Amino acid sequence: MPHGARLPGMPRPDLSDLDHLREIERLARAVRDAAETEDSLTYGSDPEEATQVQRAVNALARALRHHHFPGDGCLPDEEDRPTVRLVGVVVLRPSVMPAGTEETYEEACARLGLEPRAEGWALWNTWGDGGAPVTLAVSAVDTTDGLLANWARGRAVYPVTPVPSQIAAVRQGWTGPMTFSPLGVAKLGLMGLP
Repeated sequence: MPHGARLPGMPRPDLSDLDHLREIERLARAVRDAAETEDSLTYGSDPEEATQVQRAVNALARALRHHHFPGDGCLPDEEDRPTVRLVGVVVLRPSVMPAGTEETYEEACARLGLEPRAEGWALWNTWGDGGAPVTLAVSAVDTTDGLLANWARGRAVYPVTPVPSQIAAVRQGWTGPMTFSPLGVAKLGLMGLP
């Protein structure tokens, strides 16, 4: 079929370039999910007996795994660092504070014992020893932005443990209002909430 041709009787939706890319991603995920139900999907090396179609689907699945970001564990220097299970995150920026926050950036930093930075701070809500809720105040705002981009698409990815120089403070309890991770939504039973 020539490029741009349609099957007879199929309406051609008028999609923006971005919507077209989203539709391609949706269809690619459907292909990946179908391969997973057939047990032919592998994120590692392809088995020797894999067909060309299986190899192509596996390559597609590896590319769709998640949007890459600093601290996602994919770089060689991150491979040995364990991931951090997060219930959710908060990003504090001088120009924009999270919805529902009534204090200024400077006030939030003072309350948390942080020096205000132009880049802002990320607050990672996680669990400490014994399952106690804790908040890590980290400088890894770009990593947190990458997490949020993945979570918005339903991808349950988590960052590697930050290096000590990235951790500015550790506080008991969780800081909010947070954006919940897929793990947080499941663990806290928020699936049925509107």
